[in-house]
Amino acid sequence: MKELVGPVRRALIYGLISYAGLVVINNAELDLPNMWIAYLPMFIGVFVATQWLDRKFGE
Repeated sequence: MKELVGPVRRALIYGLISYAGLVVINNAELDLPNMWIAYLPMFIGVFVATQWLDRKFGE
């Protein structure tokens, strides 16, 4: 059971932060030719934040 806690924690952190990021970007009314210009940096930042938070909570 202990080996399941880490992946579930990371998935929850990633899901919450990425959902919040998508809500912010989609409600920002950006007029970009391709929305991946906004999504890609957001998802990279979410990944980095998830790794950092997982290390903080995992200790």
